[in-house]
Amino acid sequence: MKKLFGTDGVRGVANVYPMTSEMAMQIGRAAAYIFKNGRQRHRIVIGKDTRLSGYMLENALVAGICSMGVDVLIVGPLPTPGIANITSSMRADAGVVISASHNAFQDNGIKFFSRDGFKLPDEMELKIEELIFSKKIDSLRPTATEVGKAYRIDDAAGRYVVFLKNTFPKELDLTGLKIVLDCANGAAYKVAPAVFEELGAEVVTIGVKPNGTNINAGCGSLHPEVISEAVKEHRADLGIALDGDADRVIFVDEFGNEVDGDHIMAICATDMIKQKKLRKNTLVATVMSNMGLDIAVKKAGGKIVKTAVGDRYVVEEMRKGGYNLGGEQSGHMIFLDHNTTGDGVLSALQVLAIMRRTGKTLAELAEVMIPLPQVLVNVRVRERTDIMTIPEVAALIRGIEEKVQGEGRVLIRYSGTEPLLRIMLEGQDKYQITTWAKEIADLVESKIGGK
Repeated sequence: MKKLFGTDGVRGVANVYPMTSEMAMQIGRAAAYIFKNGRQRHRIVIGKDTRLSGYMLENALVAGICSMGVDVLIVGPLPTPGIANITSSMRADAGVVISASHNAFQDNGIKFFSRDGFKLPDEMELKIEELIFSKKIDSLRPTATEVGKAYRIDDAAGRYVVFLKNTFPKELDLTGLKIVLDCANGAAYKVAPAVFEELGAEVVTIGVKPNGTNINAGCGSLHPEVISEAVKEHRADLGIALDGDADRVIFVDEFGNEVDGDHIMAICATDMIKQKKLRKNTLVATVMSNMGLDIAVKKAGGKIVKTAVGDRYVVEEMRKGGYNLGGEQSGHMIFLDHNTTGDGVLSALQVLAIMRRTGKTLAELAEVMIPLPQVLVNVRVRERTDIMTIPEVAALIRGIEEKVQGEGRVLIRYSGTEPLLRIMLEGQDKYQITTWAKEIADLVESKIGGK
């Protein structure tokens, strides 16, 4: 069992264990030790989002990494996928992102990319933890000229903008398209508007004035209602909402209706099948994806492989099976032909390319998938008990599963980043599954609920 790392790096309240500057320095030291690969000088890229605590954790990581004789390339605020791209393009030994993604500003996190731009496998995260808690490297302290240096890379954002624009078909542009863009006051507040504007779109921006505490606050992909209203107000063609580190995206169509990750995967997968560009005619999605996605992809002649929740597990399955498209309902989309991790801006560009090539609006494209009614209820818990070992809860769940068999499903799982139990039901009758979800939630709350 891992002590620090969750499904997406180390995460928690900033300045509270484990997200302290002391632990960040230890994580930096352990990572630097692991990523040394025999060359005389080694380099690790560090980027962050716009959280106030990013300054504290960045300096601690830099100190830890340099203390092990490894140089640091500091790029400042840049989307998570941008760090992955810069890491591989600059041939650094690793990349570090300081971000808590869609969480509120008081949280922060640390996650790593290997030199090829992919997130670390579990075994490498366990190795970092083992080095920290065993204190095996405490005595390893280079001196004199062996200590690492820190350099600021001033053109990182520009490099990433060029990379993103090159993923858009050269024969197309966005001239005449009006886009509402919500950057969540996060890491993409500069690069995202630049990309769409340089491709010719008229961009109405929201969430591009970060102050350290307003990241994800009433804006971004967690609040699509904001761009929905703005799209209608400005009579835009669509709205694009990113999260704090811009590795996920949610859309709204020209009527202000939300278009989530499942719909985007359906649009892209079915189009790629037609274009003979979807490898093995297979899409990789998680168990949280709506059954309507399965139906749409199957109708187009493709199939879906399901994984556990978490974009890292989607990517691992894609690499193992040789697939090139995967994602999550929450808005993580991975186009392995272009980047190694979820990229909100890149995903938006792929959808815009389909709109331009087909001449269809986003609402028309989204008709490819008809979702089954789905309800998700979160219960805050004080402990991560296997709920199927609680007799009353297990009996209730099994009873509901029997009733929806063949026409729906029940999925219960713990969040990988928060003390939450997620209860998801899918079925033909929205009122009925909502009632059942509340019954399960209330029973779980009475057994293991926490403040």
